[in-house]
Amino acid sequence: MRNYVTEFIGTFFLVLTIGLTVLSGTSLAPLAIGSSLMVMVYMGGHVSGGHYNPAVSLAVLLRGRITPAEFGMYVVSQCIGATVAALVVYAVLGKTFAPAPAATATLTGAVTVELLYTFALALVVLNSAVAAKTTGNSFYGLAIGFTIVVAAFAGGPISGGAFNPAVGFGPIVVQALLSGESVSNLWIYIVGPLAGGALAAGVFGFQEHVPIPMRASPDGTAERKPA
Repeated sequence: MRNYVTEFIGTFFLVLTIGLTVLSGTSLAPLAIGSSLMVMVYMGGHVSGGHYNPAVSLAVLLRGRITPAEFGMYVVSQCIGATVAALVVYAVLGKTFAPAPAATATLTGAVTVELLYTFALALVVLNSAVAAKTTGNSFYGLAIGFTIVVAAFAGGPISGGAFNPAVGFGPIVVQALLSGESVSNLWIYIVGPLAGGALAAGVFGFQEHVPIPMRASPDGTAERKPA
């Protein structure tokens, strides 16, 4: 249960920061958003892994670090956290918010941006917080948070900058319920990020593979030996 409560809290503060900074017109919103993710990762990384993102949880699932049942509960916790945060933003500012592609962006472009930067995020998470060779490091939160800073600055103006199905789900559902807006963009923030998370899991599996080193055999030819 503590894992799921932690995932709720971390996702809540991530989405709360997104809503308050975006609706307030903060010029450095991406830096605030990435920083909120960073501090929440440091808060809960040692408890739940600090995913706060169903796409990251999918990548971790595909690498065998959590079970399918745990994955389901992680996603539920994250989506509830995002929804409650969107409701709190409405209570504070009296306005709803939701990611949406730029008017000049194509659907293909928006999905591609969501896929690529979620791939980058999940791959950074796997390599900095999951890989055996980086166990115990102190930089993982900074690396993860600044991946979102980069993604939000570079990709946000094109796709809307969710890179997280929960960030798409909570605000879009709340906006639809309270303001009558369409949920037609929701699939972009589910399909793109989940595809990116799955791709990251595959690439991480390739990165983790350690080739068996070569040694010279008595007859002068190379032969394999166990690492």
